[in-house]
Amino acid sequence: MAAEKLQQAADELGVDIKVETQGSIGAENVLSDNDVREADGVIIAADKEVDRERFAGKRVLSTGVADGIHKPKELIERVRSAPVQPGTVASGGGAGGAGGERGAAYKALMNGVSHMIPFVVVGGLLLAVSIALGGHSTSKGIEFDQGTFWFYVNALGGLGFKLMLPIFSGYIAYALGDRPALVPGMLGGFLAADAVNIYGAEANAGFLGAIATGFLAGYLVVWIKKVKVPRFVQPIMPIIVIPIVSTLTLGLVYIYVIGRPISWLFTHLTTWLNGMTGSSAIVLGAIIGLMIAFDMGGPVNKTAFLVAVGLIGTNNAVMGMAAAAIPVMPLGQGLATLLRRRFYSAQERETGVAALFMGFFGISEGAIPFAAARPAIVIPANMLGGAVAGAVAGVAGVEDSVPHGGPIVALFGAVSGVAMFFVAITAGAVVTALTTNLLIGVKERRGGPAPAPVPAPVPAPEPVLVGAVAGAAGTTVAARSVPVGSPAPAAPVAAEEAQEPEETEVLSGYLTARTVKTELVSDSKEAAIREMAEMLATTGNVRDVDELVRVALAREAQGTTGLGESIAIPHAKTDAVIRPTVGFARSAEGIEWGSLDGTKARLVFMISVPEAAAGDEHLRILALLSRKLMDAGFRDRLQGAPDGAAALEVLREIR
Repeated sequence: MAAEKLQQAADELGVDIKVETQGSIGAENVLSDNDVREADGVIIAADKEVDRERFAGKRVLSTGVADGIHKPKELIERVRSAPVQPGTVASGGGAGGAGGERGAAYKALMNGVSHMIPFVVVGGLLLAVSIALGGHSTSKGIEFDQGTFWFYVNALGGLGFKLMLPIFSGYIAYALGDRPALVPGMLGGFLAADAVNIYGAEANAGFLGAIATGFLAGYLVVWIKKVKVPRFVQPIMPIIVIPIVSTLTLGLVYIYVIGRPISWLFTHLTTWLNGMTGSSAIVLGAIIGLMIAFDMGGPVNKTAFLVAVGLIGTNNAVMGMAAAAIPVMPLGQGLATLLRRRFYSAQERETGVAALFMGFFGISEGAIPFAAARPAIVIPANMLGGAVAGAVAGVAGVEDSVPHGGPIVALFGAVSGVAMFFVAITAGAVVTALTTNLLIGVKERRGGPAPAPVPAPVPAPEPVLVGAVAGAAGTTVAARSVPVGSPAPAAPVAAEEAQEPEETEVLSGYLTARTVKTELVSDSKEAAIREMAEMLATTGNVRDVDELVRVALAREAQGTTGLGESIAIPHAKTDAVIRPTVGFARSAEGIEWGSLDGTKARLVFMISVPEAAAGDEHLRILALLSRKLMDAGFRDRLQGAPDGAAALEVLREIR
């Protein structure tokens, strides 16, 4: 409804607008890089977080769905003075430019990061609070009394972290391959997070492994979808065949191909690092810090940590180096968001505050969202800061007697040389923050400044090209500009139409007298869909009525097509039809369709298109119908038409 209201308002104001919807069935009418590049402004009317990075350099107005429905004209007026979205502006030039780099892969990565962040924040903060208020240091680390309140709070925090990488991997895969990719992506993420316990591997792959499994799962599903299969297999492909085949393939490839190099790396790094323990303290500290900061839980990090833990009691200085490096990543990234706020989105700034808190308690995972979003920038900055912290701690002879890190261990009395321990941590965090922001700034400058706006010729009114995102889950809109206040373009064939005989076709001939029924016999959604499918079959455009009904009902299972206001628009994309065909029927009593406003469907349109027309044509038909049906007068005329011919005459208003 928000999308339609924005479209109607834009039409009245003479503004060209394109709407990207993000609902339960995924994104439709997606804005291209060219759409965004040409837009003068972007309206985000959504009740969920929307990634704004692709709108860098554009005026962006963000609001809720309700405003999109009730204040569409006001939003279009306000967007012209909205603030410009900071960030790197994608350059033109096709796939080789910045826009190409931020294509499907980049969007998939950011989708994983945005879904992972709540798990990092909630899990990390629960761990931090439980450590502060209920933990105590032992030779085994920070522990809790079994069965106490803080023991359970800590367990909940640990569970959040356990789900972090599966969610990350799963939603990377989902962005690439849609729902069938979610299962293999998440299970791959579990393997990356906990292969040690799942199948006895020697090391976990950490967040870098989760990135790999997410992309592998997503692209594997995309490839499987392209395989031609018999028609009788098609219905079970997305819910059975694709998830099972992709999960088995990914899991076995991970265990036998990816897992073995990780185990080899873990073994040889451990041997090499143990051989370094007699080296210079500054060199060893720098190496320990580099490894701790590299992958935050992966094989490289775990190697350095376990070597340090193994030396507790014989050489506590190595654990002191590791303990100083452990909090540097979250502290450094959190500090970076405070120092240069314009480089970061609102969500990143909030995550940065949480990362500072986690860093104090030695929870290095607080930096993972930053490393996942900008690996080429954040990982080197983390490693440099970690090396500085480890080296300073090594030179100062800082020692730690418990297998944990961060300022909290000093408060527990487990660190000797406390002053230098804090100096090491501070130096590392500052180096990480400054390096991160320096690299982001360099990348932004290389991207070039935002193009200067082209002023409208005087006295013509200022053009505004609006992009918008609207809907409960989100809708994105972008459009080519038309001067505000100028008359809407006249239909070029209006004069000719007045001289021609009345047509009996609607929607490019997809809806005809044959596909109009003034009274549905059916009293249930399922029966009504079959009745309408049989009506569509009278045109000769339907090869298989049963298959058309099955696909339409499968779409209903994903989410009701009852729009409210007594309207339902069931639709199916299937090769059971040979050309787009649309039907209309009325129900006097109304049919329960599961509409959000609780109204029964009395005006039912059924859209059926072949797979080849499942994109633009399907969306065009749906948009034309839904836009016209927002007009209460049109609905009343359609409901009151005495017969099929009169109903068809009303339907001819759809343009």
